[in-house]
Amino acid sequence: MKSFLLLFCLAQLCSCRSIPLDPIAGYKEPACDDPDTEQAALAAVDYINKHLPRGYKHTLNQIDSVKVWPRRPTGEVYDIEIDTLETTCHVLDPTPLANCSVRQQTEHAVEGDCDIHVLKQDGQFSVLFTKCDSSPDSAEDVRKLCPDCPLLAPLNNSQVVHAAEVALATFNAQNNGSYFQLVEISRAQFVPLPGSVSVEFAVAATDCIAKEVVDPTKCNLLAEKQYGFCKGSVIQKALGGEDVTVTCTLFQTQPVIPQPQPEGAEAGAPSAVPDAAVPDAAVPAPSAAGLPVGSVVAGPSVVAVPLPLHRAHYDLRHTFSGVASVESASGEAFHVGKTPIVGQPSVPGGPVHLCPGRIRYFKI
Repeated sequence: MKSFLLLFCLAQLCSCRSIPLDPIAGYKEPACDDPDTEQAALAAVDYINKHLPRGYKHTLNQIDSVKVWPRRPTGEVYDIEIDTLETTCHVLDPTPLANCSVRQQTEHAVEGDCDIHVLKQDGQFSVLFTKCDSSPDSAEDVRKLCPDCPLLAPLNNSQVVHAAEVALATFNAQNNGSYFQLVEISRAQFVPLPGSVSVEFAVAATDCIAKEVVDPTKCNLLAEKQYGFCKGSVIQKALGGEDVTVTCTLFQTQPVIPQPQPEGAEAGAPSAVPDAAVPDAAVPAPSAAGLPVGSVVAGPSVVAVPLPLHRAHYDLRHTFSGVASVESASGEAFHVGKTPIVGQPSVPGGPVHLCPGRIRYFKI
């Protein structure tokens, strides 16, 4: 009996050289670090960053799981779960993602968690479905690494709003060019030593000259949008008054993209943008001011913050909550469990953990 059990165990070990298949499932499970899987994940991250209306770009940190389904009539769909990390590049910043630094844990890092369907067809990857959320690292974990490091502050906190206002006013007072309006407050922290408020915010240039502005409400955003990103700090003095510091990086202007005129349209009539031109149903349509609806645009004031109260970051959930792209509306979506099983490659060298994949930066 013991010999039989020994032979049985040896047979089981030998069988670990290939991935067991579910005869009903109808999908294959490649390794999370397989080159095609990684390409699908990178395409997903690129899609996320292109469709974020506010906040910061994200980068791939880890691929948690992957299933690949055949898709009729051609192609295959990668059903992948990925973890991302927030970078220090704002979504309006044209810096390539590869050149963006990942926000470190001591800076109170933010992690994203996404479930995405990516179509691979003719060697090209396109996103069909996106569902994400994100959350900052816990205060306890930050404190373990750095007891004196500042934590994230609510974006609508009165001290944060005030810090953004006075920092922007200081920047405009020092600026010899355009008057800049606030687009959004992107990030804020209460710094213990010295006691201050640190704030990061996005701005946009107007048709007013900063030194000549009397009524900011009469300033309009430029047709060729120019955005910028600022970091400010406001320290309350013990005897009253404030010390304000601010630095801003201005990005290149964004040229106006003319919309195609429908045939027979009158020359002076405004053209409508066809629905097919909208890449994602969850992305807010541009407002009359040219910024995403819900973004904060005012004079030196902050109004209509499009967040639940006391949010400390822009949650990916607000943009990607089970979002299907235009591509998925073609009627050729894959059907789970209705396709034949596709064989998986054998894994040489004995049992291995195919998923989750490697961690590129750190886990929070």
